[in-house]
Amino acid sequence: MDGVLILRLLFLLIVANGAPVLGKRLLGAAFARPIDGGARFFDRRPLLGAAKTWRGVALALVATAVCAPLVGLPAGLGARLAAFAMAGDLLSSFVKRRLGLPASSRAPGLDQIPEALLPLLAIAAPAGLGAAEIAIVTGLFFFGSQALSRLMFDLRVRERPF
Repeated sequence: MDGVLILRLLFLLIVANGAPVLGKRLLGAAFARPIDGGARFFDRRPLLGAAKTWRGVALALVATAVCAPLVGLPAGLGARLAAFAMAGDLLSSFVKRRLGLPASSRAPGLDQIPEALLPLLAIAAPAGLGAAEIAIVTGLFFFGSQALSRLMFDLRVRERPF
């Protein structure tokens, strides 16, 4: 098991999932086009919600691709991790809307696990990840993201403490 790789991947997951939040704080509503275009699903609830934007996806891809070489990983691996982290985030939002939860509501586990597990599975082969490393990084992301979320709220980067 490679502890340094675990920390590198955890860092990239934080970058991928934090870039859209930071982008919203810095850019406000500029360039914030909802991915679902305001569409509603068969249940008449939003498909994803207005908070899931193309800007957020683009920022996650660029930031993670740029940061990957800084920790000794290929930019392409960073971009792939970010793409699947955003896919996990969109999946979480889709499920939360089906459950009737409002945008930006808290759903422990559902908010973190897909955003960590999907990208780690997507890069497992090229990064040489085993099941134990995937489980450890996912677990660390689950607990760490909750602590970081509180810190980001205290620093006024996030609007809510979760």
